[in-house]
Amino acid sequence: MTKDAARPPRIAAVVLAAGLSTRMGGRNKLLMDVEGRPMVARVVAAVRASRARPVIVVTGHEADRVRAALEDTAVSFAPNPDYRAGMSTSLRAGIAAVPADADGAIICLADMPDVTSAHIDRLIQAFDPAESRAICVPTHKGRRGNPVLWARKFFSEMQALTGDTGARALLKTHAEFVAEVAMGDAGVLFDVDGAQ
Repeated sequence: MTKDAARPPRIAAVVLAAGLSTRMGGRNKLLMDVEGRPMVARVVAAVRASRARPVIVVTGHEADRVRAALEDTAVSFAPNPDYRAGMSTSLRAGIAAVPADADGAIICLADMPDVTSAHIDRLIQAFDPAESRAICVPTHKGRRGNPVLWARKFFSEMQALTGDTGARALLKTHAEFVAEVAMGDAGVLFDVDGAQ
């Protein structure tokens, strides 16, 4: 889609919030307090402040508690009953819930509280499959981070992923479609596990 097209791209957001938090010693990191609210609520608020719609939250581990933390938040939920089998199952559940009219989806990790709506909107602005910018990856000082925006044409391959991996391997497979989008801060690199 070119910049002078009739409409901007329709980009959904998928927030992966189903994980077991195995590196947190039994605590659900998504429910940890970050500046007065649960981390998952902070992350979802940033996503909701962006241009991405709809916002889909994938739940699994302690799903009721995660949903309660997002009470009165305008999001839809995609349950992942297979969450114990790893991240790929959450990715598949989230992609399956993306509306048919969406041009792509931005995959957000619920344990990255420093990602902002500005980061997300910058990725959406860069997205242009007609110009081979069909996968938009944020970077800071040359390091790739998250979230990552994927065009619909990659959804079938994402649905075929297995195990405890995300879609990182597809970045190498489709390197010619990857656009690195420089960010002015390290929020796209920081996750709670990395801070431990």
